[in-house]
Amino acid sequence: MNNENNKLIQYDDGYLNRTPIFQFILLSCLFPLWGAAASLNDILITQFKSVFTLSDFASALVQSAFYGGYFLISIPASIVIRKTSYKTAILCGLLFYIVGCSLFFPASHMATYTMFLFAVFSIAIGLGFLETASNTYSTMLGPRDKSTLRLNISQTFYPIGAASGILLGKYLVFQDGDSLSAQMASMTPEQIHIFRLEMLQHTLEPYRVMIFVLIAVFILFLLTKYPKCKVKTVDTSKKNRTGIYETLKYLSKNGKFKKGILAEFLYVGMQVAIWSFTIRLALTLDHSINERMAADFMVMSFACFFIGKFVANFLMTKFSVNKVLVVYSVIGCMLILYISFVPSFTAVYAAVAMSILMGPCWATIYAETLKSVEEKYTETAGAILVMAIIGAACVPAIQGLVSDMLGSMQLSFIVNFFCFAYVGRYLYKKIQNISPESLNFQHSGLKLTTLGSDCASSKGYIVRWVEAPSNKLLTTAFEASLESVTVTCRLSVDSKIAGIAMEHRNPKVSEGRHRGQGGRQYMHLSLW
Repeated sequence: MNNENNKLIQYDDGYLNRTPIFQFILLSCLFPLWGAAASLNDILITQFKSVFTLSDFASALVQSAFYGGYFLISIPASIVIRKTSYKTAILCGLLFYIVGCSLFFPASHMATYTMFLFAVFSIAIGLGFLETASNTYSTMLGPRDKSTLRLNISQTFYPIGAASGILLGKYLVFQDGDSLSAQMASMTPEQIHIFRLEMLQHTLEPYRVMIFVLIAVFILFLLTKYPKCKVKTVDTSKKNRTGIYETLKYLSKNGKFKKGILAEFLYVGMQVAIWSFTIRLALTLDHSINERMAADFMVMSFACFFIGKFVANFLMTKFSVNKVLVVYSVIGCMLILYISFVPSFTAVYAAVAMSILMGPCWATIYAETLKSVEEKYTETAGAILVMAIIGAACVPAIQGLVSDMLGSMQLSFIVNFFCFAYVGRYLYKKIQNISPESLNFQHSGLKLTTLGSDCASSKGYIVRWVEAPSNKLLTTAFEASLESVTVTCRLSVDSKIAGIAMEHRNPKVSEGRHRGQGGRQYMHLSLW
C-alpha cells in the first residue's frame, strides 16, 4: 500500500501527485548559479567604469548585454523544451554557461570592453536556457495547487548564489587600498595602461571557480532521472499539436498574460537597477571607502533578499499573495523616495532594505501569470515570461542615462519608483477585479461560474462531487484565497462527474452544478 502511495504519477496537465524531493532540491540548486552570474555583473559594472573610464550609461550596458541574451534565447529555448524535455534544455544551458565563462580568458587578454560584453552575452545565452526551463519546471514538479510555493522555495536559493558571486568579486576582483579612480588619478598614462591590464586579470578569478562548479553540476544533472512533466494529449498527431504561431496568437489575446509580462518587465528592471548601482551609490556618498568595502552593502542586500523570501513565504500562507505584494510595493515606493532625496549615507541602507521587499515578486508574478495560460501553451508562455527579463537590460540603462543627465547617481534612483508603483497598481487591480464569477471549473474545457456573491468573503471552502454510476458523495476541504488557488481532486478511472458543488464552511452555501462526460482520472477546481 505504501508503495502505491509513494508512486510518482504524472497527470494529464503535466503536474505530479507529489514532489520528488531529491530532484526538486537539485533543480533548486540551479537557481544560485544564475544568481552568482547576475551579482558578478554588479562587480563588473563598478570595475569596468573605472578601468575603461565609462559613463554610468555605458557601464550599465553590462546588464543590457546580459539580459539581452536572455531575451533572444528564450523562444529558442522553449522550442527545445517542446521538442525534447526540460532536462535537455537545462543541460544545454549549463554547456553555454561554461563556454561563456571560458570566454573571459581571451577577453582579459584583448582588454576591450566589447569583448567582455560578448562574454557576458554568451553566459546569458546559457542562463536563458536554464531559467526558461527551471522556473517552469519548478512549478510543474509536484501538485498544481502548490506550484507558486514551489517556485518561491526554489527562488529562495537565488540569493545564496547572488551573495556568493558578490563575495567572489569582493575578494578576487576588488583589491585593497584606495578606490580605482583615486589610484589612477595620480598615475601617468603608461602606468594607467599597465594598471588596467592588471585589474582586468583579476576579473578572471571568479569565472575560473564557476567553471569547476558548473562542470560538477552538469555531471550530476546528467546522471539524475527526472519526470518529463509535459502535458499529455490523447492524439499526438501533427494536426493536434500547437504551433508557435498559434501559441503566440493565443497569448497576444490573453489580457491577464500581457499585464503579467509588463509587471514582470518593470519589476526585474527595477531589481537589477537597484542592485547595479548600490555599490556606486555607496562610493558616491562616502569617498573614503573603496570598491571592496562598498561590496559589503551588496552582501547585505542579498542577505536581506534571502530573509525577505522566507518572510514572504510565511505571510503568503496567512494572507492573500497579491495583498502581501501590494503592501510590499507601497513600502518599497516610500524607500525609493528616501534613497533618491535624502542627502545622507542612510540612503545606502535604504537601498539595502529594498532587497527585503523584492524577494517574492519575480516568482509570484511568474507563477500566477503562468496559471492564466492553458496547459498546452505552458512551455512557450514560460519562455515569454523569462523574456520579460529584458526589463533588466532597459531600466538600468535608463537609470544610468538619467544619472549622466542629472549629474547625480542618487537622484537617478527615482526611475525605480515608477516601476514599483506600476507593479503595486497591477497587483491592487488584481485584488479589485476578483469576483465570484471568476471561479472556473475546468474539465474538458467546460466552465462552472455560478457561485454566489458570498464567496468573496471567506477563505474556507468545501468541494463536493458525486461519482456516477455509484452515486457516491465525495468531499474535499481546503483553505484558499480567491486570488489564486487550484484544487486537484482525483477520481477513479471509470467514474463520471454527476454533479459538483462548492460551499462555504461558515455555513452559507453557494453552489453550481454541471454534468460532465467521460472518465477522467482527475479534475481541477481553479480560482483565478
